[in-house]
Amino acid sequence: MRTPIRSGMLRRPNSGIMGEHKVREGFDDEQLRRFMVALLADVSALESMLDEGLFETGTRRIGAEQEMFLVDGEGRPVPKAMEILERLHDPGYTTELARFNLEANLSPRIFGGDCLSKLEDDLNSVVARALDAAKAEGCEVVLTGILPTLRQSDLGLENMTPNPRYFTLNSAMRALRGGNFDFRFKGVDELDTTHDNVMLESANTSFQIHFQVGHTEFAKLYNLAQAITGPVLAASVNSPLLLGKRLWAETRVGLFQQSVDARTQSDMARGRRPRVSFGDHWIKSSVLEIFREDIARFRVVLAIDADEDPQAVLARGEMPALSALRLHNGTVYRWNRPCYGVHDGKAHLRIENRALPAGPSVVDEVASAAFYFGLMAGLGEKCEDVSEVMLFDHAKANFIAAARHGLKGSMTWFDGKEFTAQQLILDELLPLADEGLRGAGIAVDDIDRYLGIVEERVRRGRTGAQWQLDSLNSMGDQAPEDQRLRTLTRALISRQRTGTPVHEWVPAHLDESGGWRQSYLKVGQFMGKDVFTVRPEDVVDLAASLMDWRHVRHVPVEDSEGRLVGLVSHRSLLRLVGKGLRTRGSASVAVRDIMKKNPVSVSPETPTLEAIEIMRRHRVGCLPVVDADRQLVGIITEADLIQVSAILFEQHLREASAE
Repeated sequence: MRTPIRSGMLRRPNSGIMGEHKVREGFDDEQLRRFMVALLADVSALESMLDEGLFETGTRRIGAEQEMFLVDGEGRPVPKAMEILERLHDPGYTTELARFNLEANLSPRIFGGDCLSKLEDDLNSVVARALDAAKAEGCEVVLTGILPTLRQSDLGLENMTPNPRYFTLNSAMRALRGGNFDFRFKGVDELDTTHDNVMLESANTSFQIHFQVGHTEFAKLYNLAQAITGPVLAASVNSPLLLGKRLWAETRVGLFQQSVDARTQSDMARGRRPRVSFGDHWIKSSVLEIFREDIARFRVVLAIDADEDPQAVLARGEMPALSALRLHNGTVYRWNRPCYGVHDGKAHLRIENRALPAGPSVVDEVASAAFYFGLMAGLGEKCEDVSEVMLFDHAKANFIAAARHGLKGSMTWFDGKEFTAQQLILDELLPLADEGLRGAGIAVDDIDRYLGIVEERVRRGRTGAQWQLDSLNSMGDQAPEDQRLRTLTRALISRQRTGTPVHEWVPAHLDESGGWRQSYLKVGQFMGKDVFTVRPEDVVDLAASLMDWRHVRHVPVEDSEGRLVGLVSHRSLLRLVGKGLRTRGSASVAVRDIMKKNPVSVSPETPTLEAIEIMRRHRVGCLPVVDADRQLVGIITEADLIQVSAILFEQHLREASAE
């Protein structure tokens, strides 16, 4: 049973770039210098506070931020965040970069007793409230690292949240980058694409968890957080798909780094670190090391008007907001990020873990959080200096192995011992987490429940990522890709509503697609993507051979940059032979000599009925499918449309007979 939401249970974030800061738009050099002065003043004030011990100590709190996708009845992203926020009318819910994302920020809880089951109650409550508001707008809420049905066409600026700060961020990142953003992944499939804005960042949703630490123990515990993030992520991966491609177990990790990578080619050549990173070394003594390094490495991309002089605030015996420092910190995306905050008049430090994906269910998220918190507490008691027993490069490599391979990744642990992630978690880390939670006074029933979920998930190898891949494999090629991805998303939603952990879920099946017609509305949903092409300068014999080998009647012609420039048809080859211009083995005739230039084409968003009408009107047997830059992305033929018609007719007969 869900716990009703309580007044004050939600809070605004005070560490991210999109909190309550009034970000300047289009700041000039003078404003930039003033902001930098304020930023350095904040660092100086923080140093004074650390020297004087002006931080809350002896209290351990945990917190969380829940990001969500908004989808329509077919499981596709729907840009309704602003309408839903208006219905919720609660400052604890806030926008994210895209209008199909939503975030809820939970109030912190003292780490002890039943805090974990209360965290689950809180999460269920905020998701339920968001779902109620979403249903009133005709949509749904889903928790997943990357939405399976997301398409690149969903990631345009028209779907960016209408807040000037987001557009300022996009402009600043593009200016630093000096052009478009390139994305390259290799997994089971490969993805190589370019995007002209930062909206691919919005393809990621996460479950961010916070762990409050004392200022004197920050370095020790931050290093431990770095050490354990790899194996905790391996047990929690839930983002195996991006734009229909099977990539990493936690594709979010690579996608987030590339989506806000503002480095120029020169920066990359010099080995400069991206804004999203794991880091390069252990820290030695203080949180100041991180803040100073990030100011030195990364240019300011957003600015605000300065607060009151933080030293003057300190002189009055009050704690400064350090807004400039927090804003800049929010534009540098460490997977374990240091956070400064003020709660009830007391300053504190937190470690924010940003690596965990949203989903696959609320109880799975809390189980992963329990594993992380337990390791922080358990290792915090046993290991005084992780740098003495573990190389930083091993911690970083473990993190990358987890993102790429999940539980199958190879990991190097303390004293150079090597394990698979699955072995490391079962043999070494779960007992440590259990001990840590018990030492912190966590309720025994909660420890057994949440760590038991992690244990079963790991033992069975059934992470959220593996469930998605198993579901796709079980569907095979029985339906178009679009229908399979919609089925996967709808199944994900239905299983989340049960409240059961992912290791108990059965794979998705096609009966859950919710409407076969929805997979044939636009040509991009069923077009052929594995297209064989030729270049204008190629010998025409190659085009003829491709038609013979692949049993096709049309071969698109593209230039060296993948843009459609022509089409060779079986009919044009016959005309060529009839004129006696082609002899076997001859290289005298080039494709450009016979191709139809600038052929009729359509976009992936073209409605199917419109494509049929275009083919009829122009009397063509195929339509190349191109994007806005004339890049060839697929092809549809008369045969495809006949097959679609047969499928639709067969399904119609089945429905009629069932009635």
